[in-house]
Amino acid sequence: MKQVFVDTNILIDLLANRQPFGKFAIGLFGLAEKNKVKLYTSSHSFATTHYLLKKYMEETALRKALTDLLELLTIVPVNFDVIKKSLLSNHKDFEDAIQIFAANSVENLDFIVTRNLKDFKNAGVTVLPPDELLNYL
Repeated sequence: MKQVFVDTNILIDLLANRQPFGKFAIGLFGLAEKNKVKLYTSSHSFATTHYLLKKYMEETALRKALTDLLELLTIVPVNFDVIKKSLLSNHKDFEDAIQIFAANSVENLDFIVTRNLKDFKNAGVTVLPPDELLNYL
């Protein structure tokens, strides 16, 4: 089973059904439901997703949707080590550095999925947009 780290934009695509991207996020999470892929995201992404979507979704519905996602995602903690590596890294975007180092803390990770490819250069793992990842899987 492939292991995939999901960036924040993919979570938002899924929950907000942003078009045309939502269909790819739905496809990816559908594979997770069928146990064909194991999905991870960072605690930072999970919290950021809530923060961004609370302006557009009713709080109870949003919390229910996030709770349901916990069945399909493993949450990777953003700990001292991840923060320190991110601060000392050469990655231009600190927030994306956090994602990269959180992803790299997952043993045998196969992919990072994001629509923000430019900030994930030198991630140490293959980075793909969701449509390409679905074609690969």
